[in-house]
Amino acid sequence: MRDLELALLVRAQGSIAGAARVLDVDPSSVSRSLAALEAELGVRLFHRTTRKLSTTEEGAAYLQRVAPLMEEMRAAAQAAVGARQEPAGTLRLTASVAFACQKIVPVLAAFSERYPEISVEVISSDTNLDLVEQGIDLAVRLAPAPKGDWVSSKLMDTRYHLVASSAYLERAGGLATPVDLRDHDCLRYALPGIGDVWRFRAGSEAFEVNVTGRHKFSNALALLEAARQGLGVALLADWLVAQDLATGQLVELCPQYQGTVSNFETAAWVLYPNRRYLPRKTRVMIDFLRDSLAR
Repeated sequence: MRDLELALLVRAQGSIAGAARVLDVDPSSVSRSLAALEAELGVRLFHRTTRKLSTTEEGAAYLQRVAPLMEEMRAAAQAAVGARQEPAGTLRLTASVAFACQKIVPVLAAFSERYPEISVEVISSDTNLDLVEQGIDLAVRLAPAPKGDWVSSKLMDTRYHLVASSAYLERAGGLATPVDLRDHDCLRYALPGIGDVWRFRAGSEAFEVNVTGRHKFSNALALLEAARQGLGVALLADWLVAQDLATGQLVELCPQYQGTVSNFETAAWVLYPNRRYLPRKTRVMIDFLRDSLAR
C-alpha cells in the first residue's frame, strides 16, 4: 500500500524529486520504492529520463484504476480513527498577508482552545501558492468563483469601498462621483492581474476609470496604512477598512457606487484539494472560519 501511495504521489507531483520533497525523503528511496512496485507488478509504470517523467500507457491505466480504491482505503482508515479521536495534526493554511493578519490570526486563539490537538501553520503570501506542491491543506483566496482542480466554497462576500483620510480630503478636495478620481492621487496595487483601471457600478450603470498616482503597493496592509497617512485615495475591501470607517480614521467616498479593482463578483473562497474524503482537521477549520466570519 505504501508503494502504491508513493506511485500516486509521483504521478501527482510529476517527478520523483517533487514527491521526495513532499515526503521529506531522499529521491533515491522514492526511486527504489517505484522499482520494487514495478518489479512486483511486472509492468513499467513510468518513463524516466534526466529531464522528464511520464506514465507509460500501462502505468496510466493502472494508476487510474487504483487511485479511487486508495482514496477509499484512506477515507475508511481516517474515518475509523476520527470516530474515536478528536481532530488532530498539523493544518497548513495559506491566505493573503492582509486576510491572514486581519481575519485568520485574530480567531486562532479561539480555534486552538476548541481544538487543542490541531497545530496551525499559517502561510501568508500574496502569491497563489500551489497546494499540492507546497503540501498545503487549505487556501483562502479573494477572487471570483475559483476554477481548476480544487474544491471551493464561499466563506464570505466582499465589497470594496473608496476611502481616504480627512487630511487628504482637506488638501485635495472631495469627489462627487468616481469619475473625479482622474484628478486625484490614487493608491494602487502593484500585483499581477490588477491594473490601473478601477470599475464602478450603481444600479445598471457600470463604467471604468483610469486612475493614476505616485504610489503603488504589493500588499493591502501597506496600502491601507498609506491611506491612513493621507497619501491618497484607496479602493479597499470592507473587511479591511471596517474599523477605520467606524472610528473615522478613514472616510468613505461615493458610497452609492460599488467598486472593484478586478471583478464585482470577488469574494473570499476556501479551497482544498479535490478529494472525496476531507480530513477532520480541515473540515473543522472550514466550519470554524465560516462561523467566525459570519459573526
